[in-house]
Amino acid sequence: MGSEGERAPAPAPAPAPGDPRALRRDCQHRIFVNRSLALEKIKCFGFDMDYTLAMYKSPDYEELAFALLLEHLVSIGYPHEILAYKYDPTFPTRGLVFDALYGNLLKVDSHGNLLVCAHGFRFLKGAEILHYYPNKFIQRDDMKRFHILNTLFNLTVPSLAEAHLYACLVDFFTNCSRYVNCDTGYKHGNLFMSFRSMFQDVREAMDSVHLSGCLKEKTLENLEKYVVKDPRVPLLLSRMKEVGKVFLATNSDYNYTDAIMSYLFDFSDGDKQAETPQRPWRSYFDLIVVDTRKPLFFAEGTVLRQVNTDTGKLRIGTYTGPLQHCAVYSGGSSDVVCDLLGVKGKDILYMGDHIFGDILKSKKRQGWRTFLVVPELARELQVWTEKSELFEELRSLDLFLAELYQHLDSGSSERPDISSIKRRIQKVTHEMDMCYGKMGSLFRCGSRQTLFANQLMRYADLYAASFINFLYYPFSYLFRAPPVLMAHESTVEHGRLDVGEAGTALAPWLAQHGHPGQQVAGVRRDSSGEEEDDGEA
Repeated sequence: MGSEGERAPAPAPAPAPGDPRALRRDCQHRIFVNRSLALEKIKCFGFDMDYTLAMYKSPDYEELAFALLLEHLVSIGYPHEILAYKYDPTFPTRGLVFDALYGNLLKVDSHGNLLVCAHGFRFLKGAEILHYYPNKFIQRDDMKRFHILNTLFNLTVPSLAEAHLYACLVDFFTNCSRYVNCDTGYKHGNLFMSFRSMFQDVREAMDSVHLSGCLKEKTLENLEKYVVKDPRVPLLLSRMKEVGKVFLATNSDYNYTDAIMSYLFDFSDGDKQAETPQRPWRSYFDLIVVDTRKPLFFAEGTVLRQVNTDTGKLRIGTYTGPLQHCAVYSGGSSDVVCDLLGVKGKDILYMGDHIFGDILKSKKRQGWRTFLVVPELARELQVWTEKSELFEELRSLDLFLAELYQHLDSGSSERPDISSIKRRIQKVTHEMDMCYGKMGSLFRCGSRQTLFANQLMRYADLYAASFINFLYYPFSYLFRAPPVLMAHESTVEHGRLDVGEAGTALAPWLAQHGHPGQQVAGVRRDSSGEEEDDGEA
């Protein structure tokens, strides 16, 4: 990455013998741990399909969904000029919040503090932000106004396409001379279009694209273009089935599920990479449930019906019999899954991509262990390792400020000038964010964690870029979470500090940058929730 002629970063030195880093797996193959989990205690592995078992190719899939949404909006009266917009994968990220009152796309932390604010494609600064949000803060529990765009497969279409569409619409109407700009929307003659009505139109467009089946039809017409096919999928599932039970629970209908899964498990064309004998995809699962309507599936659920796999139609009546081999069911609930498979909450490790629909509800309502698929993690790790000097600079600024204030107390009249260093912090933070994309990192803004990062740490026991990473761990593995340190624990050493040595280490930085600056919180890991299943009785 970087501009032409930019030198590639020097490879990190190999860890010395005895260094814990030498024991870690390659970062792209690793599974990251928020709460400890003994894999040998898991009796059942559950999967979502879309963006979990079936990964969609980005940005091709988002481009398709975005184009279909634009076409629908034009069909209901939106100006034809909006068809000129193209999906830009460098702009949106997951976890953004759309403000239906002012039409802004927001990036916030877990408390609702604003990190980034964009009106269309224009990023607002200082006084502009204060005009809309006097405290640079939003009430996240106002669900009628603030809408979180959190999932890859938003039950209907990808939320990345949805987020980019809001930006395009706001950009178009803001700059179109036929419309008068107002704080809460646009006027055209005697008509007023609010941002709330725009939001409703987009959501209705998403529902229409979903219900009409046009997105799924176009996906199935060109599976090679839109769906990732990985020969390791059948290999891993066959190994999982040897040590436990495996089930599939997807919101998709049977016909679409069958087409996608048949493609994923079909290596009859002589693919030499396939390491398992060819067999029907349904044979890899002990239970298959379609049309689950998550998150309702994790509450009262719906009627459990059996699917006729020859026709794709549902059999009449509620299914009340025992689990049948290779049968497919529709609807039901998480309680039904537990009953049919003979397992209870913590026996299950469920894997999905949806923070709310898959992870939060399965964790809070059922006590299932959870694994969140975060495809963006591959890119995040790349930036984290290649741009480590930026993160280190923020750490250095923290020490820099500490030394500046070291000998000052409540009786000191000296007021250090930190304005230049505050500007430096803003510059470094912006440079870090731009490495990820126009909206910055999925997980942080500088040293501040995003709402998405907080939810991930709170509800996902494990997470990785792909569930395929389980291939690189034995099924007896103990995933042990690092200790979660409070501020006083992470900043106070167990031993005595050598202050003089710390000052010496800062000398080169002081010589290069001049005045000291503002404290920056260390980029450290945080989490919540107690230790669970850590191998103890």
